Amino acid sequence: MVVSKFLGLLMVMLFCGLMIGVNGLSMDYYMMRRCPFAEMIVRNKVTSALQDDPTLAAPLLRLHFHDCFVQGCDGSVLLDSTKDNTAEKDSPANLSLRGYELIDDIKDELENQCPGVVSCADILAMTARDAVFLAGGPFYPIQNGRRDGRRSKIEDTRSLPPPFLNSTELINLFGNLGFNVRDMVALSGAHTIGVARCSSFKARLSNFDSTHDMDPSMNVNLAKALSRTCAAGDRAEQPLDPSRNTFDNAYFIALQQRAGVLFSDQSLFSSPRTRPIVNDYALNEAMFAMDFQLAMQKMSFLNVKEGYAGEVRQNCRRIN
Repeated sequence: MVVSKFLGLLMVMLFCGLMIGVNGLSMDYYMMRRCPFAEMIVRNKVTSALQDDPTLAAPLLRLHFHDCFVQGCDGSVLLDSTKDNTAEKDSPANLSLRGYELIDDIKDELENQCPGVVSCADILAMTARDAVFLAGGPFYPIQNGRRDGRRSKIEDTRSLPPPFLNSTELINLFGNLGFNVRDMVALSGAHTIGVARCSSFKARLSNFDSTHDMDPSMNVNLAKALSRTCAAGDRAEQPLDPSRNTFDNAYFIALQQRAGVLFSDQSLFSSPRTRPIVNDYALNEAMFAMDFQLAMQKMSFLNVKEGYAGEVRQNCRRIN
């Protein structure tokens, strides 16, 4: 049933949405370049992977996010380090990323079918979209035609939002990239799937500030749960909301209950500027789904490279 629903939505996208988008991207980019089954190949690979491991949906979404927020959506997060350069993927902010092997597998199949046509940046955008849908979230059309970048440096990952930012800092960081406040809260809702490591929230558990040992924005039950998780070490994982593998609005309901795992997440409910949006999404899952897909489409256009500004890598882990 999921496959037939996906196929129906894909056909609507192809036949009703064949148009040129910003930066020369288009819905029918690969149809026009003799690789008409590119999206189907990606979808089949992602479907199979998530059937084997449902926890992979969140990492695939996160790969796309971490790619776009650093030098734009250009596949730079996929490049391996070399003896002369430490790449983005080896930054502390990216050490918990996974899903690289699936991207490699998809790229190999696409190179067999249509060599030198489908970029790694587009693969990331498509896999994120399909992972969201297969986890129960909205299906949203994306335009393709991104070129792969040739730069990947550890220092560039400073543009990624760390988990200790408050809502005002998040608004400013996202605003610098062209997102409004509602976009930022909707994109934060990606935390409705996945986990966080103890290292990203342990600062909330002791010596929080000059007047509180623990972060007072947490409820008691969450504080106990996070403490139990961290007892197993910095790499121990805590689900970001109660339905870790299902894309829904439980994340926003958790924020209302002061049960946001990351400080940056809970700050969205603590702030009068973002709390009404959190309440909207907690009450209306369809509203969240619509705003999320619009924000994801906007994110997929960040600093897209075209023509000689990029390339189509033969191997996603290294430049041509």
